[in-house]
Amino acid sequence: MARTRAPERTLLPSEEPLSLLRKDGSPVEDPLLAMPGDDVLVELHRRMVIGRRFDAQATALTKQGRLAVYPSSRGQEACEVGAVVALREQDWLFPTYRDSVALVTRGIDPGETLTLLQGGWHLGYDPYEHRVGPQCTPLATNTLHAVGFAHAARLKGEDTAALVLLGDGATSEGDTHEALNFAGVWRAPVVFLVQNNGYAISVPMSKQTAAPSLAHKGIGYGVPSVLVDGNDVAAVYAVVREALNADGPTLIEAVTYRIEAHTNADDANRYRDAAEVAAWLDRDPVDRIESYLTSRGLLDPARRDAVAAEAEDFAAGVRARLNTDVEPSPEELFEHVYAARTTHLREQAAALREELA
Repeated sequence: MARTRAPERTLLPSEEPLSLLRKDGSPVEDPLLAMPGDDVLVELHRRMVIGRRFDAQATALTKQGRLAVYPSSRGQEACEVGAVVALREQDWLFPTYRDSVALVTRGIDPGETLTLLQGGWHLGYDPYEHRVGPQCTPLATNTLHAVGFAHAARLKGEDTAALVLLGDGATSEGDTHEALNFAGVWRAPVVFLVQNNGYAISVPMSKQTAAPSLAHKGIGYGVPSVLVDGNDVAAVYAVVREALNADGPTLIEAVTYRIEAHTNADDANRYRDAAEVAAWLDRDPVDRIESYLTSRGLLDPARRDAVAAEAEDFAAGVRARLNTDVEPSPEELFEHVYAARTTHLREQAAALREELA
């Protein structure tokens, strides 16, 4: 079924980030956004709690040597969960290396999610089964993949949209600008969700752009832009859901914060102070939705305990999966390079077998 044309949208983002929940969990009336239904909000909370516990477990496994590296997304759960839950079944997700919580929210097995960061297979899951592209390690290359995919879907008459996740640092890459330009020209059904967590590793926003906001970058490409509070899961869900149903592309900047270091190899104390982190902890996205649900009578102590127990069970499964030693086969190096092995690959594989023997 072809998508219907949405009302004409403005290119300019709002001066302040759109929001439905204040940091204390009290609701905000916004004429541009509709509060998601109670069932959606309850599910968003559940997924965020599980995602945060998964993130903490993956961080611990890195310290134990079970993962080669892990880029934590603690503090960004509202962006990843809100956006992924907003996806329709037929839509595709194009994530980055920091979006493991988004992958498990999409239903990918956590062991398969962490294969890349474990140092094994580059891709541990079937993209077609989950409609999720490979986690992108080079900054911004997934933006072009998403636009190409979305344009192809439109040419084939499919009602399919692409959601591409990227960080603030990726907006400084040429690939992002090329992708925005093509998306604008082709009116490709792709949603660019920039998780602006304040730093591109150690580079702050002030050294990346002079624009009023990253959302303003869509204007020059004719792409409607939205600025949203990235710690408000209700607002993120509402904005992404609307953008996925729009006729053409949308650039969304979600203002959030990376609580942990860039990765386990980073010392965040060298470029930011504890007071800055504490200020963002006061805007915690999980606490915000919990406060709202509690005030509405949608989250009582029994429900909260049940969700926490489910998250612990999930983490236990991650530990069990990652603590199992698997002896990799060196010959796997030659798998999936091409659909069929070339002569050179067959010769190299044979030489490796002979050397190992």
